[in-house]
Amino acid sequence: MQAPPAVRFERVTLSYGARAIWSDLSLDIRPGTFVAILGPNGSGKTSLLRAILGLVAPSGGRIEVLGRAPQRGDPGIGYVPQHSSFDPDLPFRGRDLVRLGIDGHRWGIGLPDATARARVDRVLVSVDAEGYADAPIGRLSGGEQQRLRIAQALVGDPQVLLCDEPLANLDLRYQQTITALIAAWRERTGGTVLFVTHDVNPVLGLVDQVLFVVSGRWAAGTPDEVLTSERMSELYRSHVDVVRVHGRIVVVGESTESGFNVEEPHHVPVAVEPH
Repeated sequence: MQAPPAVRFERVTLSYGARAIWSDLSLDIRPGTFVAILGPNGSGKTSLLRAILGLVAPSGGRIEVLGRAPQRGDPGIGYVPQHSSFDPDLPFRGRDLVRLGIDGHRWGIGLPDATARARVDRVLVSVDAEGYADAPIGRLSGGEQQRLRIAQALVGDPQVLLCDEPLANLDLRYQQTITALIAAWRERTGGTVLFVTHDVNPVLGLVDQVLFVVSGRWAAGTPDEVLTSERMSELYRSHVDVVRVHGRIVVVGESTESGFNVEEPHHVPVAVEPH
């Protein structure tokens, strides 16, 4: 028998006021699948993760996560949030951040506990961050902080890992490092990854399924099924070319009217260039 989906969307609509972010989304995500979630700014990628986390309720339809309705603080889900800076003078160590993945739902950092310390130490080793675990979090580089965020998400031994732009603002070396850490976790545990990104290329070799959302519309399938000129033109309702060059995917839109942000390419889905 086939295992039940790790995440299931049944005709889900998410709206803010009168505006539908996306509508009638139906999708089964099988255990162990790596899903890239793509789309322009404001298309609802982060909102989709928040719905899985139980932080926002859909306007219609039903979501299941690990066979149950979404709930806040679900121990089966690890979450890597979008990168944000820490105050350099914050008296908070890297290992303190990771420990929040165990008892962050309580006030404060929590009481000393040998089992929790051992779990934190183990996950710090798994992301190769033990060398700066006792340094102030605000004095670390962006890539070092991102390793610790991944450790925080993994310390509870989740089955599903949600990653919200985990490669943003990182140089190529750290993009490769973070991608490798997440790939190693999936290989080791058989866990499911939902990975929000503006550029699919750094993770293209890992992706089993793509979910592309734009202007309330969506498309899901393998990269070869979704990232085509025909499907992208249909989604954007404007002519779009999808070009594969040296193993990379480049999406070329005719103009900013198509919904592509050509002025700030780091915010643009996949790898987008104007004609």
